Amino acid sequence: MESLDPVTLARIQFAANISFHILFPTISIAMGWVLLYFKTRFDRSGDAAWLDAYGFWVKIFALTFALGVVSGITMSFQFGTNWPGYMQHVGNVAGPLLAYEVLTAFFLEATFLGIMLFGRSRVSNRVHTLATFLVAFGTTVSAFWIIALNSWMQTPAGVSVVDGKVHVQSWLAVIFNPSMPYRLTHMLLASGLTVAFLVAGVSAYRWLRGDRAGGVRHALKTGVTLAAVLIPLQILVGDAHGLNTFHHQPAKLAAIEGVWHTERGAPLLLFALPDEATQSNRYALGIPKLASLIITHQPEGEIRGLNEFAGAHPPVAKVFWSFRVMVAVGVAMLLASWLAAWQLRRRGEPAPWLTRVLVAMTFSGWLATLAGWYVTEIGRQPWLVTGILRTADAASTVGGGMILSTLLMYLALYAVLLASYVSVVFYLAKKAGQPAAANLEGVSA
Repeated sequence: MESLDPVTLARIQFAANISFHILFPTISIAMGWVLLYFKTRFDRSGDAAWLDAYGFWVKIFALTFALGVVSGITMSFQFGTNWPGYMQHVGNVAGPLLAYEVLTAFFLEATFLGIMLFGRSRVSNRVHTLATFLVAFGTTVSAFWIIALNSWMQTPAGVSVVDGKVHVQSWLAVIFNPSMPYRLTHMLLASGLTVAFLVAGVSAYRWLRGDRAGGVRHALKTGVTLAAVLIPLQILVGDAHGLNTFHHQPAKLAAIEGVWHTERGAPLLLFALPDEATQSNRYALGIPKLASLIITHQPEGEIRGLNEFAGAHPPVAKVFWSFRVMVAVGVAMLLASWLAAWQLRRRGEPAPWLTRVLVAMTFSGWLATLAGWYVTEIGRQPWLVTGILRTADAASTVGGGMILSTLLMYLALYAVLLASYVSVVFYLAKKAGQPAAANLEGVSA
């Protein structure tokens, strides 16, 4: 039965685990730096509103960090249960990089997290600010090592293969492989945007409930401004990343653009239904020559088609549409953040309708991150490590029925945890704003 194919089910299970896990590091990486910003603004100005903002958002950070750690442990187990061939073939690269992440980042975060959460009244203000910085720095270092490994899987370098096993020739080449700088920058900006809209959205929710405290105003302005600054940078980095993909992962690029046969002057497809059976795009709507212009910077530039990668290209429709979802969310982020920044500058507060838009976009960063992650990971298929190890060759011999049962368990658990997380975030926002809202009602009465 094809639906119980162990390799397919193992891929779905790992995708479910990593999709759930990545949501939380995406927040914690940038949230640490936002908390440091709140803390240093308080240190310099003495304005207690900045400390109020810090006190509220550090609770969200703690909740996020805890879920990120737990889901990361679950995911790491699957290297042994579902993908034993991964470490057997590329363990000489993956093992040390994962160990470096634990030794240089996780221990740093774990050591100073307690001081950050509970030590403000027990240590000096300078030490507490330093602890906040070290936690923020640790989350970024953690991202560095994980992205280095993932990028190496996409564009491997610095190794030789002997008897099917990878041996490192240059650690610098392994870590700083061709796609690593673009992928790391893209991910850090994605984290910043995710946090910017989370902060703006939750602050807008508190604003709509009548909580107009100084900490809410500061957080709202910080989130909107951060989003407005980062989204243009993300567009520029995304373009550079696309050029890197064009040179180093042409099959993925062809799937993103829906180019079935090598062509010059390829159109930018706004809508299409890729059909792998006929190797064509149904109902295609595109702008002539724009894909070639964007990717090659020449209107008649050549883009290699999927026909050149027969049997070795990713599922086209999934990559094609994931990329367009990511771009669509990015455009919405651009419009919402710029309009909100303009209104805050002119009026001092966003219009009620725009405030509701910000609330609706609270977790829009998650949607864009997941879509981009699917482009990255599905776009690498059928390779686990491009050109070195195929996904099917790393799978375990666990039966499809067993994988399916644990997959359903994971999905049910993650649905409950995700709903609980979102509920707690808005519960904390509602609870934080109750005194202010009550006072506002008393004044108006």
